[in-house]
Amino acid sequence: MAKKRLIIFALSAGLLVGSVGTARALLGGTIGTAIKVFGIGYAVRVFGPQINSFINSVTLQRGLQPAGATKVVPILSLGQGLYVGAAQVVGPSARVGEVQAVGQGQISIGDIRLNGLFPVNRALPVGGTPETVGGVGVSAIIDFNV
Repeated sequence: MAKKRLIIFALSAGLLVGSVGTARALLGGTIGTAIKVFGIGYAVRVFGPQINSFINSVTLQRGLQPAGATKVVPILSLGQGLYVGAAQVVGPSARVGEVQAVGQGQISIGDIRLNGLFPVNRALPVGGTPETVGGVGVSAIIDFNV
């Protein structure tokens, strides 16, 4: 069942990526790119608590302390290329607990650049459409260009 979900996610992500002009990243590119995307996502899921502690300690050294709970989840960014990595979300504990991933969309129009960050309740579009989680914000992003 998990393998079927992974295949469906890969195809869905490939179609989404293809629709914004970077299809080679998952469909027309190399298997290595797909492995990077899923490998980084897996590493974020496994090491999320350690990454979260690291981010909290770095920001605390700068005199910044988050108000509420924090959690690190995978992030997928589309627009000016394909990026995957980790995003720290912050907010009330109950709301932060609902967040499973962050999506980021990027659009450039001339000298203007727009970034939209969307904390969502599903990491995979299997079993339902991911819905945004209100009441939380993104406080840090660590990502890699793939």
